[in-house]
Amino acid sequence: MRPLFVPAMVFAPLLLAGCASAPNAPTLTLQTSKTPAQYADCVVPKLQGSALNPTVSQTSRSYRIVVPSKVSTDNVLEAYKAGKGGKVFIYERHLLASNFLPSSFERAAQDCI
Repeated sequence: MRPLFVPAMVFAPLLLAGCASAPNAPTLTLQTSKTPAQYADCVVPKLQGSALNPTVSQTSRSYRIVVPSKVSTDNVLEAYKAGKGGKVFIYERHLLASNFLPSSFERAAQDCI
């Protein structure tokens, strides 16, 4: 029983560290000359064209676009009014193997800048 207990004690904190270290900072921040409404009007069709199913909500100063993920936490794009145009914050979880190329979510966000 003891030989099985030691490896479990070694790996348990490592597994929990992945859950505890979830970042709240955006993975990408973009500046656009478009208003949040214009930006959302551009990005939502691109996400739908990539077979993603975005949900859009809005306030008086911002748009929030959420794309559900089957593997990890939902991907979120927030566009806020800023000076002359808007500021876009992207919150996206990447799978380890997919960090090398931009995802369709990130490409759609950058195409509409």
